[in-house]
Amino acid sequence: MAMETRTPGDVARRSASRREARVAAIDSAWRRETFRLPRAEARAKAREWFERFPKAAYMTEIESWRELADDEIEFVMRRLPTAD
Repeated sequence: MAMETRTPGDVARRSASRREARVAAIDSAWRRETFRLPRAEARAKAREWFERFPKAAYMTEIESWRELADDEIEFVMRRLPTAD
């Protein structure tokens, strides 16, 4: 039975690839959509998402947002694909 020689770099690469696979599996569970709308329309779109996908069932949330020029808001809505 032959022993495989492992260097610290081999161990680090293997560990990193396993971590990347776990993170990818977790991230794929979420549905995200990015919007860039005037302030009033952005509020309406967020309300629409919370009504269509209730927070309690879909864990809906505004993941991030920022103000842009001309009173526009760019935001990312995140939710689970199905309710349990």
